[in-house]
Amino acid sequence: MALNLFAPKSKLGIDIGTASIKIVELEKKSGRFVLDNYGIFELKNVKIPTSVDQSILKLPDEEIIWGIKEVLKSSKINAKDVIASIPSFSTFATVIELPYLSEQELAKAIPFEARKYVPIPLDEVILDWSIIGITGTGPKPTVEVFLAAVPKDETVRYQGIMSGAGLNLKALELENSALIRGLLGNDLSTTAVINIGGRSTSILIVDKGYERLSHNYEVGGFEITKSIARSLNVSLEKADDLKKRLGLKDLDENIINQAMLSLIDMMAFETKKTISSYEQSKNKQVARVLLVGGMVNMPNFLNYFKEKLGRDVFLGNAFARVTYPPGLQPVIQELSSTFAVAAGLAMRDI
Repeated sequence: MALNLFAPKSKLGIDIGTASIKIVELEKKSGRFVLDNYGIFELKNVKIPTSVDQSILKLPDEEIIWGIKEVLKSSKINAKDVIASIPSFSTFATVIELPYLSEQELAKAIPFEARKYVPIPLDEVILDWSIIGITGTGPKPTVEVFLAAVPKDETVRYQGIMSGAGLNLKALELENSALIRGLLGNDLSTTAVINIGGRSTSILIVDKGYERLSHNYEVGGFEITKSIARSLNVSLEKADDLKKRLGLKDLDENIINQAMLSLIDMMAFETKKTISSYEQSKNKQVARVLLVGGMVNMPNFLNYFKEKLGRDVFLGNAFARVTYPPGLQPVIQELSSTFAVAAGLAMRDI
């Protein structure tokens, strides 16, 4: 009988995004997740030319490794086992329908079917799939298959980064899959998740726990900061401070509203269009909309987005099923919005 007395008690979720590296350390006690630690490394900590729209993912691997080590050191994180995410724009995922077959027959058929959907040669990707449902009745039922493909060179790169940081990469996961786990858990209702990142916004439709539709819109928090900086002729740092402090407050002295509204209105428009398209094509109602990402912590952002969308919108809470120190209560919603993907990664069973 193996007691695993010396097995690692906690594991890390590492989300390498375009504007920051976010790390969450969770362990499981009595069937419940416990937040042990967290940390963030932001792009502004890297010395790069200010004229270049840089991304952490475009930095040399050595700099990403350095950033991860800085988070581990400053946050005093000692866990070594890691689940890391690959951003949605570097991967491919879809749901396909096939005639009902045995798993052995599906395993043979899916690579041929995948060629219709995966935009690069199959010998350059790692292909994974799982049966997520059976549709149709009568003599010819069909199965729904969730299909995912990750470029092999991306997996090799992440393995090298984690090894260079002195960590044990246990699994690579699609960013959206981690987000679904962190926000929804076992909730199978049809949900739209809007993840506003540093450089882009991901609009995700989830049904029965799986990604059904994903749309990336190339505007994120950084574009809004740049718009404020240009409009007021101030530095990016000053613009970011104004954005976080004033947000969309309805105040006479709020000088940044006009610099942001057109961009946020376009985010809401893209969201509305994506949700409507899914509802019409599937004849199914999206039950709710969840917002995550650092931008959603901005004052009055939730209320404004809800008004523009014309439907119920809530802040996603990746720490709803996590125990955390009482002292974090005043900031837990902000942490949840920022660390949603990293938390979902750390929740994955190895």
